[in-house]
Amino acid sequence: QVQLVESGGGLVQAGGSLNLSCAASGIIFSNNAMDWYRQAPGKQRELVATITTAGVTIYADSVKGRFTISRDNAKNTVYLQMNNLKFEDRAVYYCRARWGRYDYWGQGTPVTVSS
Repeated sequence: QVQLVESGGGLVQAGGSLNLSCAASGIIFSNNAMDWYRQAPGKQRELVATITTAGVTIYADSVKGRFTISRDNAKNTVYLQMNNLKFEDRAVYYCRARWGRYDYWGQGTPVTVSS
């Protein structure tokens, strides 16, 4: 059974930081590209960051220079370090694992940013 469990969300003031984690089980983690997505109220889900199996990272323009995605294959975990958070970063954040035709999502962790 595949599980992706996000944690680390919460309430933070604008300018603050949070570090999200996504722990995976039931997959060969090192074979999977990992993504962080977010969905704000009334908006479509959007891709925030990707880390490939080779460790290459890609970011949405809106978070470049503020967010850092990383992975620890020994712990089957992907992280999203979020610094200098802005009000518009508030959303539910989801992780996603991708390998070939396989595609798995976590349940999400909410991030609230107070202005």
